[in-house]
Amino acid sequence: MKCDMCQAEIPAGDEHDHLGRTLCEDCCMEALSPMKTCDPWAVYSAKSFEEHMGGDSTLNPIQKEMVAILEDTGGLTPQDLLSRLGAKLSVEDLQREFAALRHMEKARAEKRGDRIFWRLW
Repeated sequence: MKCDMCQAEIPAGDEHDHLGRTLCEDCCMEALSPMKTCDPWAVYSAKSFEEHMGGDSTLNPIQKEMVAILEDTGGLTPQDLLSRLGAKLSVEDLQREFAALRHMEKARAEKRGDRIFWRLW
């Protein structure tokens, strides 16, 4: 059986039905809990956690690399940032990491002309 979303093979018994679609566990989690960059409770939680843990120690290695690249460049489009990171992330993973940085108020998006750029807060 294949996932209707990502087309990955699903072992028998591991499939999930969601709105008439057969999904693997990862796609089901994504469908049930979509990523949101603008989430006041997530911002509050991230800032509170950062206060108690102490600054940049809350960033994972990919997030630290993203912040360094954005600091060096002054901002990039998501696709350009993905290219600079190499093959380390999928588009979905990059968006998830950016959402976490957004919640920590480390990075944000802005429109420049007709393009969206990600930059430091």
